[in-house]
Amino acid sequence: MIFNYDWWFGSAYPTRLDEAKLRCTRAHYPTVSPEAAETDSAFQKFFKEVEARTILYLRDGFSYEVKEIIPLETTNALSFECMPTDDAYKVGAFVVTIPFDDIIRVEIFAVHPKEKPEDMPAIKGFSIPGPHGKRPDERPQRSDAAE
Repeated sequence: MIFNYDWWFGSAYPTRLDEAKLRCTRAHYPTVSPEAAETDSAFQKFFKEVEARTILYLRDGFSYEVKEIIPLETTNALSFECMPTDDAYKVGAFVVTIPFDDIIRVEIFAVHPKEKPEDMPAIKGFSIPGPHGKRPDERPQRSDAAE
């Protein structure tokens, strides 16, 4: 799948957000038929309150949670405000710009605020993945003495 400009700013991304929220609501109201859901006030109230988290996974192993997408006129990169997980970044705004080609997977997690798990998974977009703070593709640097 290609996560290009049209995917984000066309109908694909908003459709997936709504689908995740709808599925979350249906799980909470399993006895309400799809036809009745449109007029069921409790179903509709719950649906409008459902929140969605969007997590981007990149080719280099990083992952980010989207706080808000920034609509820019560029067709080669996505800019968004990132949801910080590290306390040092929670005092300001962290804006990220990523080439569309680097996005390999998008996950959307929908949940009602009253049903949020206490232990929400932390999305690490600020640290280098892998053991000892190295990316899996990083190799130790050779010193001049080793040559």
